Amino acid sequence: MKRVLMLLANGVEPLEMAAFTDVLGWADLLGEYPIELVNAGLRKKIVTTFGLTLNPSFLLSEVDVSSFDALALPGGFEPSGFYEEALSEPFLDTIRHFVESGKPVASVCVSSVCLGVAGVLRDRNATTYHQEGGKRKGQLLETGARFIDRPIVVDDNIITSSGPGTATEVAFLLLEQITSADNAAFIRKKMRFATPDQAWYETPQVP
Repeated sequence: MKRVLMLLANGVEPLEMAAFTDVLGWADLLGEYPIELVNAGLRKKIVTTFGLTLNPSFLLSEVDVSSFDALALPGGFEPSGFYEEALSEPFLDTIRHFVESGKPVASVCVSSVCLGVAGVLRDRNATTYHQEGGKRKGQLLETGARFIDRPIVVDDNIITSSGPGTATEVAFLLLEQITSADNAAFIRKKMRFATPDQAWYETPQVP
């Protein structure tokens, strides 16, 4: 049994969360290893980026983070209050625990900023949502990360990405890291997800 903790901040983006929920859920049903995805937040009711309300299964304070094999971090929007919780000490402490334990950490879009603020990206390759004149790249650089303008960047056990359109690819990569490449490819085929071509992986956000 592989156990994955998904941290949900208020203001989380539903699509980014759903990528982990669905890919790992399909993998649990059809894959070669049983997988348990547990979601936890800092409050009992979360309002997502676009107004969908959620009830996390657990409060973060109720779970034993050491009992998990990997961490999933969907991103969110500043106007929805995402950073108020995503940059809070309980979130940052959880991130540090997984990175220091050498366990996979998969972040989507701006949640890589949380990794940076947690201090785990110093001298490591990473990306984040980035547009011409945007501030997220600057925030990442300030934390000591090496910014790479690619859709997905993997540095050892840390996966970062550039936006919601990368979320399923991040989830498949996480599945590969906690199980196997063959298992991830099998689930991709069952879910009818095409594999992006090499050009997709190499296309910068800002030409």
